[in-house]
Amino acid sequence: MSDLQEVDETTFDELVLRADKPVLVEFWAQWCGPCHQILPVLTQIGAERNDQLTVVKLNADENPAISANYRVMALPTLMLFHHGEPIWAVVGARPKAKLLKELDDALLATV
Repeated sequence: MSDLQEVDETTFDELVLRADKPVLVEFWAQWCGPCHQILPVLTQIGAERNDQLTVVKLNADENPAISANYRVMALPTLMLFHHGEPIWAVVGARPKAKLLKELDDALLATV
């Protein structure tokens, strides 16, 4: 689906919860139109901000236990993890500028 690294139930703990920097997770599904719409934006942010955070995707249909654990009820859900804890979440696609502003605000709160 993209250049974003995919995480699943076998890699989520290592790549998201134990990561040494913040991780933005896109909970997505193949049938989700807005998930495909926001993917290029997330890919750009992942490339532009790779020194600051990691951006990954998790197929909610294929990993229902993780989705349920974090109460993901709609797609796409974007969730920012820091030190193993979700610190920010939003549902739905949004323009890159708005998403970057929201991410920057969430990341500033971690400093």
